[in-house]
Amino acid sequence: MEYCERKGIIFEVSHVKNRDIEVSDLDMECIIENSFVLIRTGMIDRVAYGSREYFKEHPQLSQELIKALVSKHVSLIGIDMAGVRRGIEHAAADQFCADHGTYIIENLVNMKKVYSNLNKPFIVHTYPLNLSGYTGIPCRVIVEFDK
Repeated sequence: MEYCERKGIIFEVSHVKNRDIEVSDLDMECIIENSFVLIRTGMIDRVAYGSREYFKEHPQLSQELIKALVSKHVSLIGIDMAGVRRGIEHAAADQFCADHGTYIIENLVNMKKVYSNLNKPFIVHTYPLNLSGYTGIPCRVIVEFDK
């Protein structure tokens, strides 16, 4: 339950092409412990969910960036793509993060709406859903902006 409400920060990295998303692509100084880090690549807006391209050719976070986020003790990493890594590295990256108390939430939609409020503080509410037949834990993610 302690992961259900976190301070959020969003990073726009849709400009990164043909390479991994690196530590230098995020302002790591802005990231606080126990936060929910949202990384918007624009993938889910550009490519049809369920397509081969969506699942096999999405951007990746570099191993160094994954380690840097874990070392910052973030609670959650939210992405708008199928995973932080592709292929056989997908599950290993997820497990590495989980082993360190950081969990990945994939396939987030409407991140463009969050990014349009970039300089405004926000809270991210994450509610796991009790659904069966999934490889991960489906959840509802809601962003609340300060008034």
